[in-house]
Amino acid sequence: MAEIRTNAQNIKGNIRKLSEYLNKHNIKWSLIVKILGGHKDVLSAILDKEVISGMHSVGDSRISSLRAIKSINQDITTMYIKPPAINQVDNVIKYADISLNTSLPTTEALNASAKNAGKTHKIFIMVEMGELREGVLRENVINFYNSVFDMPNIEVIGIGTNLGCMYGIQPTYDKLIQLSMLREIIEVKFGKKIHFVSGGSSITLPLIGKKMIPAGCNHLRIGEAAFMGTSPFDNKRFKDLSEDTFEFKANIIEMRRKSNTPDGVIGDGNIGHTNDTEVHEDHTAFKAIMDFGLIDVDAANIKPKRKNVVFVGTSSDMTVYSIGENDDKLKVGDSLKFRPDYTGVARLMTSKFITKTVV
Repeated sequence: MAEIRTNAQNIKGNIRKLSEYLNKHNIKWSLIVKILGGHKDVLSAILDKEVISGMHSVGDSRISSLRAIKSINQDITTMYIKPPAINQVDNVIKYADISLNTSLPTTEALNASAKNAGKTHKIFIMVEMGELREGVLRENVINFYNSVFDMPNIEVIGIGTNLGCMYGIQPTYDKLIQLSMLREIIEVKFGKKIHFVSGGSSITLPLIGKKMIPAGCNHLRIGEAAFMGTSPFDNKRFKDLSEDTFEFKANIIEMRRKSNTPDGVIGDGNIGHTNDTEVHEDHTAFKAIMDFGLIDVDAANIKPKRKNVVFVGTSSDMTVYSIGENDDKLKVGDSLKFRPDYTGVARLMTSKFITKTVV
């Protein structure tokens, strides 16, 4: 089977560096681990006591992943990082200490479930700041808080926003100061302390060094920087974080010289996709067929580590690369190595057909 390898030591090094950097700037943070697909062995290798001690909480968008985290260490503070489905509130209360919310009926259901469980559930209220994903509209925030503050088993600990995930709306000082001011208005109006202003994800990190993040913004939800070493703000390495964190290794299951041009009438029945680069009809090259496909990962999200390895096409469970004249004498049974991006890692970690290894 094809395999994704996780370098746990480099990831833990990234987490430690982020904790030191953010603590120096008086910012708490939550490690978002959804990239790992809830894989318990990988989570266990990363979430040791030292790593956990430097952060506020660990978040995921899947309840099964939060269940796995709690089974590793019941004392880890867990965060459910998307508005819960209302029919899942009992599981959210059971496995998440904190959740992000935008729906009043859902928050009411969380309150009732928390009461039945004898718990007080902590929440962040997410505010729409232009990304058009989850979030209470700014003009409705006061009314929303007015209703939620009356719920005896709900504790509002923060206000937050999502930026950069769907439309790529970047965080700016103006947007973050608006969020901070909303916190101040709520505190004055209701006489309640809002502990956290959560100003986004890894995309917000570069603003800290540029002093473009307001003092009131004191919490971030970070996944990509910790696991990939990069920020989506500019898709560059952040500080001195390691980018050597994941490697995808796939096996050659066929190796033959073949034409670059398919032979026959091409219809709409294919379920894969191909390289759109124009090729000469009479050209041939060695083609390596690999033991993974679209079910596992999109070839656009993995980069071959060898030179002269060119994507040709993919289907549900096999992917083809051209290796030219095969100067390295690769053969069936050999492997090719790839560097996956964030989406690639997330897909590979989720696929049950890919072996997961910690190195």
